[in-house]
Amino acid sequence: MSEPRIKAGLWVSAALRLGMIDGKPGVVIHKGDADAGGVLVCLRGRAGVMVLSQFRDAGGAVAWMRGTGPAPVSDETADAYIARQRKYDTDLWVIEFDAPDYLPPFEGQII
Repeated sequence: MSEPRIKAGLWVSAALRLGMIDGKPGVVIHKGDADAGGVLVCLRGRAGVMVLSQFRDAGGAVAWMRGTGPAPVSDETADAYIARQRKYDTDLWVIEFDAPDYLPPFEGQII
């Protein structure tokens, strides 16, 4: 039996609240499907933006990969990556946090 999954809209709301608690305010850039949308997380710091892409690992658990690579990128590069991902998945959520340390305000395995 698979693990119960939280609805995307509820997860996004919780992540934004955790961001406020952690001193990393966040905003919704693109609203996706409230029930089953995937999520991209933009972490904005002084050197640029890092985009984390949500996926399920081999065991079915939520994990994150650095979609734009291991180092921060320019706004233009991040925007191009987001546009490509939204082209393939119109239900995708995009949220952004002010995160000078490039760490998300929620727990999650980053691969």
